[in-house]
Amino acid sequence: MTPTEKPFWRTFLFFLLPMMAANILQSLQGTINNIFVGRLLGTEALAAASVFFPIMFLFISFLIGMSAGGSVLIGQAFGAREHEKVKAITGTILTVVVIGGIIIGALTATFARELMMLLGTPANILDDAVRFARISFMSMPVIFLFFVSSAMLRGVGDTVTPLYSLLLSTVIGAFITPALILGWFGLPQLGVEAAAFASMIAFTVSTVALGFYLHWRRHPMAPDAALVRNLKPDLKILLLTLKLGIPTGIQMMTGAIAGIVIVGLVNAFGSNATAAFGAVNQVLSYVQFPAISISIAASIFGAQAIGAGRVDQLHRVAKTALIMNLVLTGTLVLIVYLGSGLLVGLFVTDPEVVALSELLLHIVTWSSILFGAGAVLGGIMRASGTVLPPMIVGIFCIVALEVPLAILWSRMFGIQGIWWAYAVNFSMMMVLNALYYWFVWRRKSITRLI
Repeated sequence: MTPTEKPFWRTFLFFLLPMMAANILQSLQGTINNIFVGRLLGTEALAAASVFFPIMFLFISFLIGMSAGGSVLIGQAFGAREHEKVKAITGTILTVVVIGGIIIGALTATFARELMMLLGTPANILDDAVRFARISFMSMPVIFLFFVSSAMLRGVGDTVTPLYSLLLSTVIGAFITPALILGWFGLPQLGVEAAAFASMIAFTVSTVALGFYLHWRRHPMAPDAALVRNLKPDLKILLLTLKLGIPTGIQMMTGAIAGIVIVGLVNAFGSNATAAFGAVNQVLSYVQFPAISISIAASIFGAQAIGAGRVDQLHRVAKTALIMNLVLTGTLVLIVYLGSGLLVGLFVTDPEVVALSELLLHIVTWSSILFGAGAVLGGIMRASGTVLPPMIVGIFCIVALEVPLAILWSRMFGIQGIWWAYAVNFSMMMVLNALYYWFVWRRKSITRLI
């Protein structure tokens, strides 16, 4: 390192902080909606909004897989300074994602009631859950476009623009949700579906604004003539993206299917348990989003290093990311343990639900540190195109550990057994990823993919 060169941890941190803030804002938008729904409409409305999440996550897995594969390719092409190739990759991914969002959104909106019934949604919240889910599913094309655009921007090293976009989306959603629930300004007074409508409007406005902003700034990812020319699937790029993205997508879908099974287990304990499930997931997402952000940053820095021919930098990226995860995620874990009652109280007011939510948080939150470490190692390996081993580890831990243990322990110990199963899953995923990284992956020859 030269005297004028910044330490790598500082470069990593400056890249990471806007992405962490954006991911927290992403979760905050849903949190604000849930606070308004829970406070203004009650526990049953919050439960109706919460039960929909695993189904949505199942289909968003498609988006996450495409984004993961695309970010690796864009990062390598950008690291090699091949900007035309960056446009070609972006155009292919945007086209496929929007078409996929339209198809998935139309099908899920049509069969929303059947999907909610499949989850075993309690009868007293079924109608509200269906209304919320149907509108959310109809929003899929614009949500897909918004989030894949943010992922592509991060691939070229821009984490600030996605932050601006999510800030705009969060502000719009925070204004429209209560306006629709309370009927402000002559707007129709809606129930739980107000939050879903607010998200649809917020993401649509933010996506349009993002396009204009990138064009105005003459950004490398701007929707210009070069990008328009590439708005068609390039078969070679698409196949390579799918090769990288499908394993990640399959792993995410496996987790989503497991989530559906677990929601069914939770619903069997009644609507209070479902509301606690929603509150715990909201708090836990704030702890895990920084960990996820760190793993994404590690993957992008790793891909850019490979593209630039600096494979020797990969271990430094991994080490820096692991330290960041320990410090940042560990700090948030401590905050949750010290203030769990206050945090849960943002979402629910029923004393019984608050007490249950606190108990569940105390069981699982510590394992988020291990979850982050495993995600970092998996992200580094994916940056080089090694995607199957992290997928196999993830699926094994979900299928062989999380789901069977959740079923068994929920019968033996009640609802808290489900969260002990989560903790075991996160712990074993970290151990197995670490073993493969240290004893196998580090000995491999790493080359560019594109």
